[in-house]
Amino acid sequence: MTQTAKTGISNAAQAPEPSRFDPTFTQHVLDTMGPNVTPRNRQVLGALIRHLHDFSREVELTIDEWMSAVHFVNDVGRIYAESNKTRNESHRISDILGLETLVDEIAHKIISDTGVDPTSSAILGPFWSPNAPFRENGGTVIQDPAPNGRVCLMHGVISDLVTGKPIPNAVFDIWQASSNGKYDFQDPDNQTPNNLRGKFRADENGKYWFYCYHPTAYSLPTDGPSYKLLQMMDRHPMRPAHIHIMVTHADYKGCTTQLYPKDDPWLATDTVFAVKDDLVVDFKPLQGDDKAELELEYNVILAPKDYKGKVF
Repeated sequence: MTQTAKTGISNAAQAPEPSRFDPTFTQHVLDTMGPNVTPRNRQVLGALIRHLHDFSREVELTIDEWMSAVHFVNDVGRIYAESNKTRNESHRISDILGLETLVDEIAHKIISDTGVDPTSSAILGPFWSPNAPFRENGGTVIQDPAPNGRVCLMHGVISDLVTGKPIPNAVFDIWQASSNGKYDFQDPDNQTPNNLRGKFRADENGKYWFYCYHPTAYSLPTDGPSYKLLQMMDRHPMRPAHIHIMVTHADYKGCTTQLYPKDDPWLATDTVFAVKDDLVVDFKPLQGDDKAELELEYNVILAPKDYKGKVF
C-alpha cells in the first residue's frame, strides 16, 4: 500500500497552491536587460530585482506602503541637498540596517594562518575627511579645547602580520567627535576645521604617539528619515564612544576601524553594529604627564598586500 493510500491524502492535495501573482513577471523584468550589460552588473542587479520582487510578494506590499517608501527616499535626498552635502542620510540608513558593517566584513574578513589575526576592520562612517593634516609624533589633534574633555596619550606599534616586525612610515589617521558628541564640520561655532583630526607617520620602529580625547558617546540625528526608521524598529539612536582610525602603508592591506572604551554602556546595542571584541580597549590612568590624565596603548597589525591567509 502506498503512503498516499495509507494517509488518504491525494497527490493533488499535497501539491503547493499556485501563486495568485504572475509567475513570469520577475523573469520578464530580468530578460529586458540588454546584451551590453556587464556580467557583474547583470549578477548584482538581477539578484536585487529578484529579492526585491520576492520581498514585495512575501509581505504583500500595499500601494500606501510602497508610496511611503518613495517619500522616504525623497526625504533622504532632500536632507542631503539642503545640508550642502554634509548630511548623508543614505549612508546613515545603510549603517543602522547593518549593511555597511556586513559589506565591510565581506570585503575584509581574513583568518590568518600565522596564529595572529590582523586588526579587525570596522565601518568608515560618514565623518572621515581626506583633508586631515599631518602632525608630528608627540603632537596633539586638539585644536579647540572642549569643556569636560579628558586628554589621553594614545600610542602603539604598527607591525607586520607575517614577520611581526614593525612597519616604519605607516600612516596612522585619526578622527573623533569632541566632548559634545559632534565632529568639526557639525559644530562650526565651537570647532575649527580639522579639530580632532590628524595623520601621524610611524617612526623607524613602527611607533606612533599623540594626544587626543577620551571619546564620547553620541546620538545619531533625530530629525530625519534615519531616526524615523529607528523609531519604526523601536531602537535607540546611540553610538558608543569611539575613536576612528585608518592605518595605511603602500605595501600592506590598510585597516579602517574604530576603538571603544570597555566600560561604555552602548557597546552591546551599537545602533550601527560596528563593535567587535578586539576593538574594545582599556583607557588607563596616566601618571607623570602633565598633558594628559589617561593613556591608551593600541597596537595595529597589518597584512601584506599579497597575503591571502584563509579568505572567506
